[in-house]
Amino acid sequence: MTIQDLKNKNLILLEAISGSRAFGLATENSDTDIRGVYFLPKEEFFGLNYIPQISNETNDITYYEIGRFAELLQKNNPNILEILASPEDCILHKNPVIDLFRTEDFLSKLCKDTFAGYAVSQIKKAKGLNKKILNPVEKVRKSILDFCYVLENQGSVPLMKWLTENSKVQEKCGLVSIGNTHGMYALFYDEPGILGYRGIIQHEKANQVSVSSVPKNESPAAYLSCNLDAYSTYCKDYREYWKWVEERNEDRYNVNQQHGQNYDSKNMMHTIRLLQSCEHIFKNNYLQIRVDNREELLDIKAGNWSYENLMQKAENLIASIEHYHSVSDLPDYPDVKKTEKTLIEVREKLYGYKG
Repeated sequence: MTIQDLKNKNLILLEAISGSRAFGLATENSDTDIRGVYFLPKEEFFGLNYIPQISNETNDITYYEIGRFAELLQKNNPNILEILASPEDCILHKNPVIDLFRTEDFLSKLCKDTFAGYAVSQIKKAKGLNKKILNPVEKVRKSILDFCYVLENQGSVPLMKWLTENSKVQEKCGLVSIGNTHGMYALFYDEPGILGYRGIIQHEKANQVSVSSVPKNESPAAYLSCNLDAYSTYCKDYREYWKWVEERNEDRYNVNQQHGQNYDSKNMMHTIRLLQSCEHIFKNNYLQIRVDNREELLDIKAGNWSYENLMQKAENLIASIEHYHSVSDLPDYPDVKKTEKTLIEVREKLYGYKG
């Protein structure tokens, strides 16, 4: 079933403009997102072809089947609550049965997890982006040799420097673990190359050093420390950084580079809006869709806030949410029996039930 099928068969129960235009944050370049609710013909709902959600290819138009809609309302999903609470001037079509679902029947303390919880995850993502922008990882990948050091006098020198200064190659080295230590090895060198040492690593992509069988009468040329923990952290950072480079939205990344702030400004604008929306729920017991601070939020989107000030604002909002949540008289969860009763009533009206 397609969106056009929903329209042709008059299955749409609610259709509303959502996103920036509903929040009052649209600019001349903003897209128009549409969200809505539909019901399935009786045969498909009772049969094997239940379809919970229908979207277009770009996901800027999405409709939810009435049962899925009720399920997500019960879970205090922010996007779904915002559809139900759409401003009147954003509603394109509404079947009267939708009025049986009231926003105030669903608001609960669970909103702290769904609204603020999602926002916190986006803040962590922003911090990760900040770290990636400020700490780029070179494309040429380091090897474990770069995390090895040779003890010298009262300090240490990088292994690669020690090898060069002593005209040695890692392939002729042999390592023997030193008991009761972490990452410490006695390093032996086979100048003639006849003892068959395995080298410090066997190939460039090795993720650990090699140990060799060394005759007991051999004397170590040096002692080596390998920081395997640091190497593992580097490998993780390298993998994540270049995956991010490969997948990032170049247009948005370039915009962020132009305004000079080390975060995704559009995403952080919506994150702050979501935190403010959550705070409003617990302060006033209702969900406000249209923002009161349009200019402030658009200022964040424009990248006019420093990363530090933005993080401080987010932390202040989170602290405020915690306070108002602790004194709120909202229920812990929406009333599941009431939700179920409402859904049954809606379906009976839609399917012409005569009980």
